[in-house]
Amino acid sequence: MKKIIIKRNDENQRIDRFLSKYMDKASKGFIQKMIRKKRIKLNGSRTYSEEIVKCDDEITLYLAEETINKFQSEVENIDVKIDLNIIYEDDNILLINKKEGQISHSNNEDGESIVKGVKKYLIDKGEYKPEEEKTFSPAICNRLDLNTSGVIIAAKNYNSLKVINEAIRDQKIEKYYKALVAGKIDKRDLLEGYLVKDNKTNKVMIYNKWVENSKEIKTRISPIKYNEDYTLLDIELITGRTHQIRAHLSSINHPIVGDRKYGDKETNKKFNLKSQFLIAYKITFKGLKNGLEYLNNRSFEAKIDEKYNRIEQVIF
Repeated sequence: MKKIIIKRNDENQRIDRFLSKYMDKASKGFIQKMIRKKRIKLNGSRTYSEEIVKCDDEITLYLAEETINKFQSEVENIDVKIDLNIIYEDDNILLINKKEGQISHSNNEDGESIVKGVKKYLIDKGEYKPEEEKTFSPAICNRLDLNTSGVIIAAKNYNSLKVINEAIRDQKIEKYYKALVAGKIDKRDLLEGYLVKDNKTNKVMIYNKWVENSKEIKTRISPIKYNEDYTLLDIELITGRTHQIRAHLSSINHPIVGDRKYGDKETNKKFNLKSQFLIAYKITFKGLKNGLEYLNNRSFEAKIDEKYNRIEQVIF
């Protein structure tokens, strides 16, 4: 038998979902069966899969210690040396200026990533103790492509993660990018279309109308500077799909300079860039609630790498 006390980072979720994280190697069927057979109780009484757990609730598992251990992954060993450029920090979030070449979230257990860097940073500060957390670990709320630099939001607790992810899903948080593109764009425009991802090639295709498995995309562009050959754009990412900005601009014959996947090889050669001239330079919070209202209508900007400023000065 084992007793679990629910903490703030574990509350406000269904008991079956909590248990699926707590015993992450157990099947959903096993957990549902244990709940039905009353081998799992909440506050000393019978519980049901959809019941919501609250802070200070007590879950009792009438299971052998060996069984519980068998269904739990080992505590993650985080030993990374990734450099985090922190723009802003408070009790709930971190804002990080991701460098080009840094991975947002690695699928490789031994690989370095912004997520692991955040965890290590908070462990060193004493704000995150993996051995004490039941189901939560710090996470990032938005991702950037490997070679795109700019602002990444990291949540320090479950409430922040839930609130920010919900705001992003509802298109409340405004995300702005700067990009240098080939060709002249002299007026604002709202680009709309449909995106289909090919997982085999890790590329996307843009269509003017809906096709099977496509997702709607919206990208607002505004010229900052332009001449006959190039345009520096301010871009608002309204929907956040894989490679959306890069593919959308390429689809209207204005590829981003330096983009090896969707760009123009001849244009790229002129600047000798190893990555696309695309920076997620600003984020504005809106629509936050449940204790994060203090961030609403606040904007945060990432410092743009000097090499991009030099290119801009040469062209314009």
